[in-house]
Amino acid sequence: MAARAAGGCGDARDTQVPLLDELMPWSVRPLRTGRPWVIAPDATSLRARWDRLVRAPADERERLFRATRSRTPLTPVAALPGQATGTGRFAREEGPCPEPVRIAHGPFDEQWLLPDHRLIDAARPELWRVADGHQLFAVEHGYVPQDTGPALSVTALLPDGHWPAGRPGRIRPLFRRPEGREPNLAPGLLNLLRARHGDSVTARSVLAWVLAAARHSPAGCVVPLPADTARWSAGVELGQELLRLHLRGARGAERPRLPGGRRPYVRAAVPPVPAGLAYDADSETLTVGTGRISPVPPGAWEFRVGGVRMLELWFGRRSAAGAQDVDGLEAVRPHAWPQEWTSQLLELITLFALLDGLRPRQEGLADGPGITVADLRAAGVLPVAAAARRPASVLGHQEEGPDGQFALL
Repeated sequence: MAARAAGGCGDARDTQVPLLDELMPWSVRPLRTGRPWVIAPDATSLRARWDRLVRAPADERERLFRATRSRTPLTPVAALPGQATGTGRFAREEGPCPEPVRIAHGPFDEQWLLPDHRLIDAARPELWRVADGHQLFAVEHGYVPQDTGPALSVTALLPDGHWPAGRPGRIRPLFRRPEGREPNLAPGLLNLLRARHGDSVTARSVLAWVLAAARHSPAGCVVPLPADTARWSAGVELGQELLRLHLRGARGAERPRLPGGRRPYVRAAVPPVPAGLAYDADSETLTVGTGRISPVPPGAWEFRVGGVRMLELWFGRRSAAGAQDVDGLEAVRPHAWPQEWTSQLLELITLFALLDGLRPRQEGLADGPGITVADLRAAGVLPVAAAARRPASVLGHQEEGPDGQFALL
């Protein structure tokens, strides 16, 4: 369990406010790819990288592979759960590229991953086993002093937990088993909240409250729990709005949409190789090379996580300037700016503008009487049993191990 310490957003905090680590006890460390070329903003580049790698001579393949202590072309490894990829030594691989999967690459960026366990140093198979059409993942944002951005984000995609600044956070699935079974909540927490706020309390409404109310602290996210039902209901309603935005159309949610007159439009087309990103607050115009997008609210441009401006980070990962110093397979990338990236940029601007607009409603959620750590201990919710911090046994089928052997779990 995370150590308790004073301080939150740079200020002293009440240690009687529970940590997210106590409320959602099962967590997984971020993925560690070991080689950045297995992730890309577009799936086409990943397929081209794979083809170049498997067609290269043995010595060139080893150089392109970028071996680490965990993975070399000769490392035996099991398949990722749910992925039909090879388990033979990669040095012998000659087959077609596995279908890239969409992932959440850090906060608010969606990219693609080659789901081949032979290419990923630490893929966290326990996450892949519970990633299905019912699962949602809460991803803590690493602590950075004086950070005023959100403490966590939620995604329906499998997250890699990548963190652009500070200390990486943890990935917390909402459910411990596939098909939305066994909420990843401290045993007894749902019953306690239902006794306080009614039978309408569900695992998803708890996640909604967490998304709306979580705050930074050096010990991890803190989550004030309200004792009064009116504040709980208001926070859950706000959290459901935030969830719809974070999910960006997944799980039946509507895609983010600003009201008419405030929607960003492309006023001048983004060039094939945009030179840089700039913002003019007076005209609310975002310049992408010689391309222009407006209106872009200041809150969208200034939206930051861990002190990092998200629009600049997103653009930097896709710009030609950001790829000047890369070589090997990372250099295999689009020669011109794809149209879908412009569409993604418009959606991100919309998302950040809407999230920024909801911040004032989040400010007062911590005010008022709360359910304290002492209350949770008295109810038997805390301390959390060790078993609740470990993955559940969810193996319903045989998983292929190295060289076609079946894994014994």
